[in-house]
Amino acid sequence: MHPISYVQAAILGVVQGAAELFPVSSLGHSVVLPRLLGWDIHQNDDFFLTFLVATHLATALVLLGFFRRDWARIVTGLWRSLREREIRDADAKLGWLLVLATVPAGLLGLLLEQPLRKVFASPETAAIFLMLNGVMLLGAEALRRRAVGPDPLFADADARIAARTTWGKALGIGTAQALALLPGFSRSGATMGGGLLAGLSNEDAARFAFLLATPIIGAAAALKLPDLAGTAGNGVRGPALVGALFAAGAAYLSITFLMRFFQTNRLTPFAVYCLVAGALLALVFAVT
Repeated sequence: MHPISYVQAAILGVVQGAAELFPVSSLGHSVVLPRLLGWDIHQNDDFFLTFLVATHLATALVLLGFFRRDWARIVTGLWRSLREREIRDADAKLGWLLVLATVPAGLLGLLLEQPLRKVFASPETAAIFLMLNGVMLLGAEALRRRAVGPDPLFADADARIAARTTWGKALGIGTAQALALLPGFSRSGATMGGGLLAGLSNEDAARFAFLLATPIIGAAAALKLPDLAGTAGNGVRGPALVGALFAAGAAYLSITFLMRFFQTNRLTPFAVYCLVAGALLALVFAVT
């Protein structure tokens, strides 16, 4: 018997792959969904955490593939800046901005991820944080309405991000991303909000958020990947593969849609969803 069925794996994979990129919190949905559907799965079960590693790795690989040309330029720029010992172009600066912005969430994740999950990883608290995520998105939407538009001097999005983002702002965006350690807060939503607060346009804030998600999700998954090959992976390797495939498909469709959506559209629909869904879930969990 598998602790996670193949049907459950497929459903969880779709939810994780989509919710990781939509600003609605994949971790929050992973916490509340088993309880809502009556599955005997708990967010802190070893086999469930091992399963999530596979779905997160699949999402990171999709992001890497989607932005492969951008990452090729960024990595080349980073190498060039190291070789020349100076930052002379937009690709190099964007690369170091991403490195710097990865530090806060990476450091806090290593130090606090397990304590935070033990304290807050319950369906009840995830529902509350999902509502608070809606409030955060409404605040980000207010920032979006005041955000600057595309700069005609920089036709390339990466050049605009590099020009408008200081080192201090990159650190602030990375710190905002760390909110996703709390189940119910969205990584992409928090990072987009940080980008808007830093003065980026809606489209550029979304782009920076998706680029920033690749190293942090990939690194977190890679650190725990040995668990999947070890005893913690017994019984879940098959479902994990199915979940990863469905997560990859959902992530690809999501990123394709969202990169177009955030060129002109608002965060309000996601904020309303989080507020309504969080309130309904909190009510359901309170009476059951």
